[in-house]
Amino acid sequence: MKTFASRLLAGLLCAAALSSAALAQSTYPNKPIELIVPYPAGGGTDVLGRAFALASVKHLPQNLIVINKPGASGAIGWADVLNGKPDGYKVALLATDLMTQPNMGLTKITYEDFIPIARLNYDPAAITVRADAPWNTVEEFIQAAKKGDFRVGNGGNGSTWHLAAAAVEDKTGVKFNHIPFAGAAPAALALLGGHIEAITVSAAEVYAYTSTGKLKTLAVMSEQRIKGYEKVPTLKERNIDISVGTWRGLAVVKGTPPEVVSALRAAAAKIVTEQSLRDALDRQNMGYAYADGEAFGAVMAKDHVFYKSLIAKLGLKQ
Repeated sequence: MKTFASRLLAGLLCAAALSSAALAQSTYPNKPIELIVPYPAGGGTDVLGRAFALASVKHLPQNLIVINKPGASGAIGWADVLNGKPDGYKVALLATDLMTQPNMGLTKITYEDFIPIARLNYDPAAITVRADAPWNTVEEFIQAAKKGDFRVGNGGNGSTWHLAAAAVEDKTGVKFNHIPFAGAAPAALALLGGHIEAITVSAAEVYAYTSTGKLKTLAVMSEQRIKGYEKVPTLKERNIDISVGTWRGLAVVKGTPPEVVSALRAAAAKIVTEQSLRDALDRQNMGYAYADGEAFGAVMAKDHVFYKSLIAKLGLKQ
């Protein structure tokens, strides 16, 4: 039979363990946080993730470490976060591909597996070709594509950029040879090398090449013309009713403690005000579009329904 002293000691040890656990949660984060970027280095999502990590140093007591885990249009990186502990030490950088992939039957991962922290930006898709390409308008490009086997690069099967090209097919009657890449950056490099005829990634992700005259954008898929592309028409101006783009935002795995979620949301709201982050977005001509956790969640729910309908219409479900 346990003595009073042994029972007292056991109780004290238990209380100490609980206090330590509570202290660990209350002092979150007490070790570096991994920011999982599910695309290759150099693309828009990677640029945003690294700029956010640099801007976070004033608002988080621990480093935010960017780790690229590309593949399967983002699904590999997101799966890595979902397979980790729900403790807030792995944060996912989500993109609109999370809305397209499950609706195409390419993954079982959905936005409902995550708790939204904040949306950070939004960029529309665009039709971009080499600077020396013979087409100077989107009409010329479409007419030429109807006569030939045009290879159009995207960010991977089921990606938003794949859907963007498929929507152009649906509205114009053209048929593309869709070429998937691990992300926008390798797709742009393939275009520069002359291996494909066009890409339908975001205007922001090709800005470094269009601003230096290496590539040219024929049209953007937005409601109105965008900064940095003031002379480039929208598809809607050319009577092609398409508006497709991608947002990017932060999330953690479902089951993460509420106090950790609150801490990340509070930090994100401060980090997005840093001028260094805004400057990084401006250099890439990326659109700033902050939304807090609740608003970001509403955006994801709405876009899930939108892409489900679009994919069904285009007959793209696997």
